[in-house]
Amino acid sequence: MKKIKLKALRVFSSYVVTAVVMSVSSQSLFAEELRFSTPVPPNHIFSKVATKFSEDLKARTNGELDIKVFPFGELGTDPENAIMVGTGALNFAVIPAAFMANSEESLNAWFLPGLFNSVQDAGDATQLPAAKKMLAELDRQGMVGLGYVFAGMRSLISVDPVNNLSDITGKKISIFPVPIFNDWWLTFGAIPTAVPMPEIASALAINLIEVVDVDLDLVAALKLYEQAPNLAMTSHMAFPGIVVVSKKWWESKSVEQRAVIRDVFAKAESWGVKAQVMADEGNLNALKDAGVAITQIDKSSYADNATEILNQYVKKSPIIAEFYEQVKAQK
Repeated sequence: MKKIKLKALRVFSSYVVTAVVMSVSSQSLFAEELRFSTPVPPNHIFSKVATKFSEDLKARTNGELDIKVFPFGELGTDPENAIMVGTGALNFAVIPAAFMANSEESLNAWFLPGLFNSVQDAGDATQLPAAKKMLAELDRQGMVGLGYVFAGMRSLISVDPVNNLSDITGKKISIFPVPIFNDWWLTFGAIPTAVPMPEIASALAINLIEVVDVDLDLVAALKLYEQAPNLAMTSHMAFPGIVVVSKKWWESKSVEQRAVIRDVFAKAESWGVKAQVMADEGNLNALKDAGVAITQIDKSSYADNATEILNQYVKKSPIIAEFYEQVKAQK
């Protein structure tokens, strides 16, 4: 009798061990830990959208696709992230469209000065055929473009007041290091200077730069107003980031999984536009409370400069020309 019970216990134990092993194996098989890199602080909209997308995707897939977000360049710079995504070493990243424009000319369309009046206008343009074409062009770099996320419209924070863009003639302005930003500010006789984001505050403090081309999220997050207490609201450009996925990883997913990922991101993309509109209002009020001197710059005052850049860049890619015409028709 004892032998029978002992044998039964051994069989039962074997089943338990097998079940546990199968459970662990099943979890390791279906639960995939993924990495998502952003170039900005956690409270910037790029990182917020990345976090929302990650949380929603985990919930939607019952934990099968579990993404960890690494903000503020923890995993690498924009060039490093682009290489890692392209080679499959990194699953997801938000990469500024301005950086990607170095390798995909059509993305310069987003930076045509004066094209958009607001973040909402720019967000609406993500659904245009030409905007989709830009994402499709990233395929040859080993990336799948899921969509866009928008920081606030670009403005200027400065040491001295800027009442008109002619006031920055001869002044050193921190810009995103791409040709269209450089060409734009040269039309005003400014001195474009590339400064890494984490070093902007210290560069202002030692007078290495006098003006910064920036969105309000970064002004607030990096407290740039402590060194530069003057804000000129120019809204001269939109500033999208592109959410990219490793093509190598993407192609390992089923058609159904890809559809789920796209659907979850589409909702996060829409949420991001609405959240940024609200964030801009909150940031502006916070800057007012901090004593920042705020000046509104009318777009008509720089219309000639904007036309100069438009005429220069619309010839560089058929997609830029298509996008410009589609945006104008949408207004």
